[in-house]
Amino acid sequence: MIHPPRFWQDPDAKWLPLLLSPLAGVVSAYAEIRQKQPGWKAPIPVLCCGNMTTGGTGKTTVVLDMAQRLQNRQISVHVLIRGYGGKIKATTRVEPAVHTARDVGDEALLLAARCPTWIGGDRVASARAAISAGAQCLLMDDGFQNPGLHKDISLLSVDGVVGVGNGRVLPAGPLRERTQDALGRASAVLLIGPDKTGFLAKYAPILPAGCTVLHAFLQPDLAGIAALKEKPCLAFAGLGRPSKFFEGLKEAGVFMRRVIAFPDHYFYKAQDIERLLTLAKQDGAQLVTTPKDFVRLPSSFRPHVQTVGVGLTWADETAPESLLDRLLPCGTLR
Repeated sequence: MIHPPRFWQDPDAKWLPLLLSPLAGVVSAYAEIRQKQPGWKAPIPVLCCGNMTTGGTGKTTVVLDMAQRLQNRQISVHVLIRGYGGKIKATTRVEPAVHTARDVGDEALLLAARCPTWIGGDRVASARAAISAGAQCLLMDDGFQNPGLHKDISLLSVDGVVGVGNGRVLPAGPLRERTQDALGRASAVLLIGPDKTGFLAKYAPILPAGCTVLHAFLQPDLAGIAALKEKPCLAFAGLGRPSKFFEGLKEAGVFMRRVIAFPDHYFYKAQDIERLLTLAKQDGAQLVTTPKDFVRLPSSFRPHVQTVGVGLTWADETAPESLLDRLLPCGTLR
């Protein structure tokens, strides 16, 4: 696993994106052709929480938030996720007491702690298994570009700080498909954090009729923050955008002597653990990371590390509930 290239986030970069534009054209054409395939229509509502870019938008946090809201409505919600980074590829229900992050991926373990979660690249197979197990509603973590399963509502998350990067499709940029194609299928767009790239000014005019724009902010877990206020910290994370985690800690008043970034979904090696322990001892610092990273750490190392999770604070608390009101008439709740 490698870090995304810097030019993906540089709108002024010209040569590399230009050289890669033929490949980007192929990716765009393939993505467009895939969307012409009709998906299987499940007999229960399906909400997809996806994005247009590769990683780092906070969609798993959105899924956790939506799962809790559906559970508050006494609805049996099951999550479908590919299980990126895990070695199990077949449709499988995640069992936190049995599976590890190497089996099913880090995000699947976090989601399974909240509600029944299924991994597998075949979303229709996962959906059928979940329905057979009693699901009344399906919540997809990613899969917006996967046409196999029909989505009743598609919520696209956008990181307000980085937007869509240089606006180009893979490998010339971070987009999985053309922005206009993705937005054309969106039921709602969730802008997370301040709109520092002018995303809404540029793209709001091309949103389809009925597509709503929602706003939310990531809020670090206050209990986790309180436990760190009296000590210097060494923060580390392997996320799509680790700086988002580091900035959140700093804004919450945590004093960090050092921050160390790793690639997204990174599995920590023995030399990484040794380095972190050595630096923490040298700095007299408490090691701190995200829950997503924590499940990828060796169990022997976990007692040395504290975690700080994040949740969503919605600009309009009624907005996500209104979205669920739109969702639930789709399909039949059993």
